[in-house]
Amino acid sequence: MDIAQIDTNIDVDRILLELEMLPKYNSQIMLQSPAGVTDPLLGIGRTTEFDYEEKDFCEPTFDLPYTNSVIQHLGMFRTRVMKMKMKTCYTYHQDKTPRIHVPLVTHENCFFVYEDKVIRCPANGMAYYVDTRKRHTFVNSWIQERIHIVGCVNDLTSSKELILREIKN
Repeated sequence: MDIAQIDTNIDVDRILLELEMLPKYNSQIMLQSPAGVTDPLLGIGRTTEFDYEEKDFCEPTFDLPYTNSVIQHLGMFRTRVMKMKMKTCYTYHQDKTPRIHVPLVTHENCFFVYEDKVIRCPANGMAYYVDTRKRHTFVNSWIQERIHIVGCVNDLTSSKELILREIKN
């Protein structure tokens, strides 16, 4: 399964309220860190830029009870909040592990280009599993910043705990 909606009932407003407690940051801040690490910027960017494995980022960086419970329930690691400026696009790339995305502030003019197909993920309380080991990018062609949580996961397609609904385009 390449992309799937995960049947969740995430309280987006509750997460956004907790995230207001975070220190100021530009485009990313870590919600999980390796044990004993307190730098909330260690882990952002390319994985070649730090001396840890993605799976090492499994300890909550901040006291965000509800947000941390969602991260734990979804089995995420190396989880971060990402802000994407308006009218921007990432490079077309592949990641080492699949990701779960939790859109918090988004619009229909924000979308994945995944294997040359357009996929939209609304901020509707659902999480989205994306096999980002395949070529993809993200586009924010909206006139506001997009905010989402993204974390690495092991392949969830055989999970019995999470209900996945494949998204086909």
